[in-house]
Amino acid sequence: MSHAPQPSGPFRYGDRVQLTGPKGKLHTITLREGGQLHTHRGVLRHDMLVGLPDGSVVRNSSETEYLALRPLLRDFVMSMPRGAAIVYPKDAAQILTQADIFPGAIVVEAGVGSGALSLWLLRAIGPEGRLVSFERREEFADVARANATAFLGESPQNWQIVIGDLADALPPSFPSGAVDRVVLDMLAPWECIDAVADALVPGGVVLCYVATATQLSRVAEFIRGTGLFTEPESSETMVRGWHVEGLAVRPDHRMVAHTGFLLTARRLAPGAVPPDVRRRGVRKTAYGDEDVEAWTPGAVGDREITDKNLRRRARDAQRAADGAQQAAQGRRAAHEAQNGSA
Repeated sequence: MSHAPQPSGPFRYGDRVQLTGPKGKLHTITLREGGQLHTHRGVLRHDMLVGLPDGSVVRNSSETEYLALRPLLRDFVMSMPRGAAIVYPKDAAQILTQADIFPGAIVVEAGVGSGALSLWLLRAIGPEGRLVSFERREEFADVARANATAFLGESPQNWQIVIGDLADALPPSFPSGAVDRVVLDMLAPWECIDAVADALVPGGVVLCYVATATQLSRVAEFIRGTGLFTEPESSETMVRGWHVEGLAVRPDHRMVAHTGFLLTARRLAPGAVPPDVRRRGVRKTAYGDEDVEAWTPGAVGDREITDKNLRRRARDAQRAADGAQQAAQGRRAAHEAQNGSA
């Protein structure tokens, strides 16, 4: 079991290329025969890039310069077609760390969204690991599959997407204690904790990614109430860039602040009772209608995508996937020809 090698060498048709123009303006294109990038600054033909090495500078019809690079994974997930909101790179990095995703791990993910976190997980577990993603909507799964193929050049053999609710679909998918890590990116992760506890190996990690403090509170209390996990730990990640030019060194005026909370806990051994954790003050453990309202998609900022837009984004993702597969086949053919001549 192996993934297609990451693209390298000269640009080929089917490759995804990130073009940086004046004032840092980014354009991400998939190279196609006869393709052109049209902007108010002129036209750049795709064939001008074919055969050039990564990191080249090209000029369009009006002599505007563009830096051409293959996008890094962080660049790809920020520009790929989206069916649902993505997990941003700053949170994906923390998820890999806090959930301790390791090569060869068996990982469960819910939901799959547009496939951004899935790509990071696949990279971390390597070809010997296994990722099973649970998603309620087939349309989102289609976009995620196409995005993964577009980046990797082929559909990963060690990745399975199961359509259905995790709470119902996880138990028949894995025997008890067979899963190393579980990552829950969903509106109500507490609904799945019982199934997750049964699937996790003792010492395994569950990580919940939630948007609001109310969600964070409820899932933490639910996990505590099961008595099956260690004391949950919570955090958020904020990234602030810096402007560095000569002696002009200062924080950027804008920063990527709150996107979500991360909560982690580890599965206890069967029958184990954790030491009592003393907590001061009165904790609210009951929830009323006003709390439930705070967990609705509208209240947490989720925006519904129309079916028309979703179909368009699925087509965009599939076109990118087809191009990536074409480029990957070309690289394999060139590699085989080179080895044969040698």
